[in-house]
Amino acid sequence: MEELAQKLVSWIQEKVKEGGCRGVVFGLSGGVDSATVAALCHRAFPKACLGLIMPCHSHPRDAEDARRVAEIFSIPVKTVLLDPVYDTLVEALTGHPYDPEKRSLALANLKPRLRMTVLYYWANELNYLVVGTGNRSELAVGYFTKYGDGGVDILPLGNLVKTQVRELASYLGVPKEIINKPPSAGLWEGQTDEGEMGLTYAELDHYLLTGEAPPKVAERIKALATGSEHKRRLPAIPPF
Repeated sequence: MEELAQKLVSWIQEKVKEGGCRGVVFGLSGGVDSATVAALCHRAFPKACLGLIMPCHSHPRDAEDARRVAEIFSIPVKTVLLDPVYDTLVEALTGHPYDPEKRSLALANLKPRLRMTVLYYWANELNYLVVGTGNRSELAVGYFTKYGDGGVDILPLGNLVKTQVRELASYLGVPKEIINKPPSAGLWEGQTDEGEMGLTYAELDHYLLTGEAPPKVAERIKALATGSEHKRRLPAIPPF
C-alpha cells in the first residue's frame, strides 16, 4: 500500500508539473473516494492543495465528514453553499420552485455540474489542477455525470476498483466510518450508488478483476458500459 501511495503521489506531482500548475484542488464530499484523493493530494502538495466542500441540498453529515477529513489531513478548505444557486437555476429551467420530493435525473445532474464550475473557478484562480475522485468501478459503467464529476483534469484512482480504494483509504488513515458509509452521489434523499447502478460494488469489482459474474450481473454491467461509452470519449468529430 505504501508503494502504491507513493506511486500515485509521484504521478500527481508529475501531472501538475506537466500542466505548468502550482498545486491541486478537489471536492470533499464526505465519501471514501474524495477522502482518499485528499490524503494523496496533501502528500503531493502539502502547501498547495485546496479542498472544496460544496453542499447542494446535501445531508448535513456529508459536510461534517468532509470537514473531519480536512482536519485529519490538515487540508485547507473552502465551503461554497450551492443551494441558492441551484434553486434559482431549477426555477429558471422549469418555471417551478425546487421540489425535494421530485426525482429528476436531469435536475439532479445540475448538482455535480455546479460543483465542477466551482472547482474550475478555484483552479483558474490559483493555477491548480482539478483532481477527480472517480474510480475504475464507476468509470467502467459510466457512473458519473458528464461534465460534472467527470469534468476533471486527472483521476488518480482511475485504475483502482472500489474495493482497492477502500483498502488504500484504510492505509492512509481515513476513518472507518467514512470508509464503510454507503456510497452516494447525493443526487436526492436516500439515493445510493448501488441502488442507482442496480448492482453492488462487490459484484462489479469482482467482474472487473476476474471477468466472472452471474449471467444477470454480467449482462447489467455490459449494458451500463455500452450505454455510457460516450462519457469516456471526447466529443465525436466527423471523419471527413
